[in-house]
Amino acid sequence: MEQNAIYELNNTVYIATQNTHLRLSNENLVVELPDQPMRYVPLHHLSSIVLLGNIQVSTPLIAHCAHHGIDIVWCDSYGRFRARLEGMHSGSVWLRKAQHDALNDPDRALAFARRFVAGKIANQSHVMQRHIRDYADAAERLQPAVASLDAYYTHALQARTMDALRGVEGSASRVYFGHFDALIRNQRDAFRFQGRNRRPPADRTNALLSFFYTLHAQEHISALCAVGLDPNVGLMHALRAGRPALALDLMEEMRPAFIDRFVLRLINTRQIQPDHFDFLPHNAVYLNDAGRRVALHAYQERRREQVSHPDAAQPVPWGVVPHLQARRLARALRDPEAAYEPYQIR
Repeated sequence: MEQNAIYELNNTVYIATQNTHLRLSNENLVVELPDQPMRYVPLHHLSSIVLLGNIQVSTPLIAHCAHHGIDIVWCDSYGRFRARLEGMHSGSVWLRKAQHDALNDPDRALAFARRFVAGKIANQSHVMQRHIRDYADAAERLQPAVASLDAYYTHALQARTMDALRGVEGSASRVYFGHFDALIRNQRDAFRFQGRNRRPPADRTNALLSFFYTLHAQEHISALCAVGLDPNVGLMHALRAGRPALALDLMEEMRPAFIDRFVLRLINTRQIQPDHFDFLPHNAVYLNDAGRRVALHAYQERRREQVSHPDAAQPVPWGVVPHLQARRLARALRDPEAAYEPYQIR
């Protein structure tokens, strides 16, 4: 079997080989790969199946997953979200009521949003500080950015309205991404970064960020569903049909902590190469088939790496962190006096 045909970690399976057929057989997911032996994956331990590209799914498998609460996520071959199947919600109805109550209480929703944004800015600052520690020649250029981010962190915790908080977040992101190019040490000509852009991404670095942000959002959706929260009812991101607003809230702190650092590693260690991308009309840049195989394999390896978390007695895989943070969020929603604690890298 092709080594990079499917990828499993923490109850999620990713399938990226085109023209693969999935079906149900005796409580197993059967993966029929083109011109390769079949692969059997027990369904009882899966929480979600993520499909990238032209993957066929049998009706009995869809029905089984819906009945047993196994999510199926369809993305196109470039990782852009298309659809999601989910079964009945799990968890306590009282927890979901607490979630809706928090949304309808402007002061409480703002308190949660402050923590989401402050955690994001703190991790953005850490990414810069880590680069300065590793590369002394970057200090002169990056120290002013770190000072600005640290000031915005304080402003975020003190924001008096949601609009003011969004303004702080936007200003911090402009500083952070305005200096992101300095963090690219190798392959600079091919991966030059001149600012965050998407829909579609216009350069290789933005293509990587968008691809992995999409995957990571699905993990946060699964984590929130696992604790009984509704991923579509956010506290900071506006409600919109088809938008997993709470998952986007929760993953704010994880973008710089996990994805941004990971993307920089892929580029700087040359795991991702310039020829791993396709340039499409309208200035759109996406990973090609070879690039997706490399990226997904590296992503799963990254999710297996151990990291410390305050709620765990021993180091846990990165892939577990969204679930631990979802539990933190659920505890804070249940207790009106509690404050959500974002995950901050050290």
